[in-house]
Amino acid sequence: MISNKPIDITVLAQDLRAGHRAALARAITLIESRRADHQAAARDLVQALLPDTGKAIRVGITGSPGVGKSTTIDALGMFLIERAHKVAVLAVDPSSARTGGSILGDKTRMARLSGSDGAFIRPSPASGTLGGVAAKTREAMLLCEAAGFDVVLVETVGIGQSETAVCDMTDFFLALMLPGAGDELQGIKKGLVELADMIAINKADGDNIKRANLAAAEYRGALHILTPRSEHWHPPVLTYSALTGTGMEALWQNILDHRTAMNASGEFAARRREQQVKWMWSMLEQRMMARLRSDPAIRAKVKKTEAEVADGRITPAVAAAEIAEMLR
Repeated sequence: MISNKPIDITVLAQDLRAGHRAALARAITLIESRRADHQAAARDLVQALLPDTGKAIRVGITGSPGVGKSTTIDALGMFLIERAHKVAVLAVDPSSARTGGSILGDKTRMARLSGSDGAFIRPSPASGTLGGVAAKTREAMLLCEAAGFDVVLVETVGIGQSETAVCDMTDFFLALMLPGAGDELQGIKKGLVELADMIAINKADGDNIKRANLAAAEYRGALHILTPRSEHWHPPVLTYSALTGTGMEALWQNILDHRTAMNASGEFAARRREQQVKWMWSMLEQRMMARLRSDPAIRAKVKKTEAEVADGRITPAVAAAEIAEMLR
């Protein structure tokens, strides 16, 4: 909770740089607030902390329900903490107003990580459009970096566009899959595979090892006929077990190898620059939508326009033009 007292941005920034978890939690709550004064303070805070950001490895993680995202994040997070890294876990979940969020419940499946001093776990905002949630997650990521977390794992909980949003804010996009490639491959989204910097087949343990290896071979075949995101990196396909921890080292090594390859080609810096511009547009859209919601006069006109569209009196195109004119 953020109190009604004026927020001392200088003190909050100092506490955050010192790695105080309570300060980090307060700062993220501040950026998630819809109050105009809180939003202004949040902008000042992120601007003040900007020189302390950008050094972390940002990894996006996606996968269908049941693939074991939470168990994977728990296993990978603990693997990294044991090697002296500090790990932050964030979620992008535009549907969380309906579902109640994911990481809140998934903390029970990240038992080791949630109990570790080297980790910080935060769900996405309680509600909002994809653009708004993604923009706030970007800001939360910067705050985590300023607080000394050198690895940020961003989990996509929603589907479809949220995968693209997470891909656009991270350096490395990891797609988790299950064994049983025959059926899996039929239903896989071509767009997701084209976004992925690596495909990792989970549950490669016990009787599943053969099926996992078979699935990996199928995905490797599929990747050969698709154009990779970068000419400097061909996405590998690995098998691992989040349950036993087998394959975690190879998984992490590929993330490091990718960073080395992207840095050598200059693509890493180019991607980061693109991400900043996309973030700007996302924030702009969010602010325009906030004005539509907050200005009483505009809100009343928009409601009237909505009713005219619903009744078929005007077309959506005319209505959109009228609303855009209200914002001028």
